[in-house]
Order: sequence, then structure tokens, then C-alpha cells
Amino acid sequence: MNTTGGNIKILSGTSNVSLAENIAKEIGLNVSKSNVGQFADGEISINILETVRGADVYIVNSTSKPVNDSLMELLIMIDACKRASANRINAVIPYYGYARQDRKARPRDPISAKLVADMLTTAGADRILTMDLHCAQIQGFFNIPVDHLKGNSLLTEYFETKFEEEMENIVAVSPDLGSVARTRDFAEKLNVPIAIIDKRRPRPNVSEIMNIIGDIKGKTAILVDDMIDTAGTICNAANAIKERGAKEVYACCTHGVFSGQALEKIDKSAIHQLVMLDTIHLDEKDILPKMKVLSTAKIFADAIYRIHEGLPISRLYD
Repeated sequence: MNTTGGNIKILSGTSNVSLAENIAKEIGLNVSKSNVGQFADGEISINILETVRGADVYIVNSTSKPVNDSLMELLIMIDACKRASANRINAVIPYYGYARQDRKARPRDPISAKLVADMLTTAGADRILTMDLHCAQIQGFFNIPVDHLKGNSLLTEYFETKFEEEMENIVAVSPDLGSVARTRDFAEKLNVPIAIIDKRRPRPNVSEIMNIIGDIKGKTAILVDDMIDTAGTICNAANAIKERGAKEVYACCTHGVFSGQALEKIDKSAIHQLVMLDTIHLDEKDILPKMKVLSTAKIFADAIYRIHEGLPISRLYD
């Protein structure tokens, strides 16, 4: 994949260097040289070591943990490119942090997703390229173009190949009511039925299984979610499904956040295999034997190529 347009630069923060390098490789480029570090007091230090004047710059950085450091890296890199006279500055954010705070659920709550959108725009971003926002309406928080890629196609392609001969025994399962639309889309692509887990939360980050709507007995169940954070929801769902007669339980997600004891919970759960995308970097030591990580480099590279060349990217939404 080679660009025919003007000058293009791929820059990377520190949150997901390997993905940035793989994206650049797919396009036929190298990641531009920069120093991203911290001063002694913890402030972010950015030094871009190549000219970006007149270039279309794509800055790759997930706002994953340490979330605030990753966000500040991205903002300061955008500002540095703006002040260095870059032509267009595109923020490539495979995982958009603070997306769960997208509305006021209680009095005096912040809407942090909107605040982050304002910060990115004020810093100088001309376009946002991201994948599987926790709430798709966050696109409306921006007054600049937002290209919202979907990870479902990569996940369904994997499972379609894996279960090609036994698709009639597969059921896609939504771990909660909020994931029903995503699970339905997943199920339609595989042409399989869906089931829904009805649950309630007695307190934050703690979920309790209430009821399973749909037939899972004797089936291979695939739990579908956009992100796994503390892993309570996905593990409780997997254990409940297995206890109620599922033959085998798989799970998949776009973003593996894995806070606290999440990896330990997953390892001890009924999940046979967890399939995720590489929007958030995981060290090799943290990848469990039951985990499978799929690369998003090609889809991001294709989107960047199409944006740079002025071609439609609507085909990538499917």
C-alpha cells in the first residue's frame, strides 16, 4: 500500500508503539522519529526529530493506562505538530479513554468524554480516527470529522474460520442489555441466533446474573462486548452460561483494558478462549494461554490511506 498524494508522516506516542509500527509498515512507511518522555517532575516531554512542515500527520496513541499520561502525550504531540506547520493533523486513537463518562447519570457528574473531545480539538486535531467507541454518540461531541471504525468484522472473520463446519451450534450472547445491538450485528454477520443476559449491578463494577434469554443449552456460546475492564461482567456471564448447559464458552472484545485482578478472573473463569484486538497494548507476560490477540493494523492502515488519498472509507464500516 503506497500513497500517491503529498507528504505523510506517522508518529507514535508510547501507549501502543507496536501497533503504530505495524500500521506504518502496512502503508509502506516507517514511524517518524521522536522522543517521548518525561521531565523529572513527571511532565510530558515531546521532541519531534523530523520535519513535519506541510505534511499530513497521523499520530497514533491509545488513551489507555496510564490514561492521563497517554492523553497528555497525544495532546502535546498534536500541539507540537500544529506549531511546526503540519498541513493536517489526524489523531489516531485506537482506544478512546473516558468514553464511559458520556452523559450525566447523577447530579454534578462530569461529561468527561466531551471534555476530552474539546481538548483534542483545541490542541489542533483536524480529524479523529478511532475504533469502537463505548458510546457511538461521542462522535457528536466533535466539530471535526470523526471516522469510527468497527472491530466486529475482524472478530467475526476469526470465528467464521474457526467454526466453519459447526456454525449451526453457535450462539452469540450479549453479556448485558447495553451490548445487544453489538451482539446482534455480530450474530447477523455469522448468521447465528443470539441470547441476552439480563443482570443488575448491586454496586459499581459488581454484576449479578439474573436471567438468560435465549437457548444456550448444548451450544457453543460466544460472548460479545466492546471492552473488558475488571472482567466481572464477562466472567460471571461465562460461568452462568456454562452452569446452565452451554457446551463451551468463548468471549471476544475490541478493547482489553484489564484493570485490577481482571486477568486472574479470566484465567479462573469458564471462558475457553478470549479473542481481542490489539487497540490496547498488552505485554507478552500478560497474555494468557487462553487469549488470542488479532491485529487491527491493516484496517487502520487502510483507513489512513483512504483518508490521505481522499477516497471513501465507508466500505470499512462494514
